[in-house]
Amino acid sequence: MEAPRLERRLVAILAADVEGYSRHMEHDEVATLATLSNHRLIFDGLIVSHHGRITNTAGDSVLAEFQSVVDAVDCAMHVQDGLAAANDLLEEARRLHFRIGINVGDVMVKDGDIFGDGVNIAARLESLAQAGGICVSRGVRDHLRKMGQYAFEDLGEQTVKNIAQPIRAFHVRKASDVGHPVSPLPVPAPSRPEEPPEFELAFWEAMKDSEDPAEFAAYLERYPAGAFAKLALARRQSLLEAPEGPSRAPGAETDTDADSAAIEIAFWESVKDSDNPAMYEAYLERYPEGAFAALAAVRLEELEKAANARS
Repeated sequence: MEAPRLERRLVAILAADVEGYSRHMEHDEVATLATLSNHRLIFDGLIVSHHGRITNTAGDSVLAEFQSVVDAVDCAMHVQDGLAAANDLLEEARRLHFRIGINVGDVMVKDGDIFGDGVNIAARLESLAQAGGICVSRGVRDHLRKMGQYAFEDLGEQTVKNIAQPIRAFHVRKASDVGHPVSPLPVPAPSRPEEPPEFELAFWEAMKDSEDPAEFAAYLERYPAGAFAKLALARRQSLLEAPEGPSRAPGAETDTDADSAAIEIAFWESVKDSDNPAMYEAYLERYPEGAFAALAAVRLEELEKAANARS
């Protein structure tokens, strides 16, 4: 039988993994996996918000494709910024630094995965990147060099494993960061493209019950003026100030009565003026008998009636 024709397309490929991941796992598997999970929340969310698609993950690695070279590099920059901020909240031994390689090339697509030399070169560029840094091919550099917002350090022709021809590689940073260390990138949180409320709500729902203050810091870094920013700030502060004690059973109450009241108020303050029914549903799900449950129910009913009247 004739093999089915593979789909081919020209894309920007982002490949990433954690520098020294095996060393971290050998030292503390549980802590390393927890940090990796937190970092992946940031990484995966930024890929989606920059119009990328995750095509494969294995262990500590990430492979994604973008229709735009600019989107791919912007995503990588924001990822390194966000992960640097998250690492600042952790002890040195728990910090994980991703290396990122980006190439632009023709790929084959099968069952959602991408294959070919374009993918292999992105993986090799990732291995040339510094911890917390980004390494790109000449094709990527050529797409971006006239924009003026990036600075490129030419690494020359690099001979890499399983690639017949040497590849021209470049370390890339924001032009405003030239003269500063590459790893980790010590830059302030960037402005982010506006996202639909559903993205923020999904992010919040994924980590709202966490006992790790780093996860709430990651939310605040991504949504500094978000609907749940006050709640995230209160929850993070509560976790940082809580005395250490024995592990709590799943589902057990984690806050004092005072902390719980403060967090509920912060939650309500973050949703009370919203026109998004999902925000009130989220409040009622968490506080079905809360101090503002009746108000939330009334506001939710009003919004649903308005929506039905428009349809």
